[in-house]
Amino acid sequence: MTLKRNIEGMKQFARQKSIDASLKVDNAIQQLIRNKESINFNNVAKIAKVSKSYLYNQKEIRSRIEQLRNQQDRRSLPVVKQNMTDHSKDVLLAAKNKRIKLLEEENQRLKNELKLLRGKVYDSL
Repeated sequence: MTLKRNIEGMKQFARQKSIDASLKVDNAIQQLIRNKESINFNNVAKIAKVSKSYLYNQKEIRSRIEQLRNQQDRRSLPVVKQNMTDHSKDVLLAAKNKRIKLLEEENQRLKNELKLLRGKVYDSL
């Protein structure tokens, strides 16, 4: 005699849990939209109190978040000033050249210091 397990209650609970999670995610997305906050997997997971892996594994939810995130990214692109004058380019180039020179001098100083310290370590052996 074999016993047949009654797991219908567990299946119903799992279905309800999935529906509840989907509703929490939907509410979290709506809240982020209302508050004009960034829509991404971290924020949605935090507000909805679900795991990020859940969001990534649910194809519909994943595509919705990605779509909303991409829409926000396109709207928030910074406006780049296209017309840089020759003078401002020269100033920027001079500042970068000065920075490069300072870094090269520091690099050389550190190399010399390293040689000295290696010599001291070798002498102490």
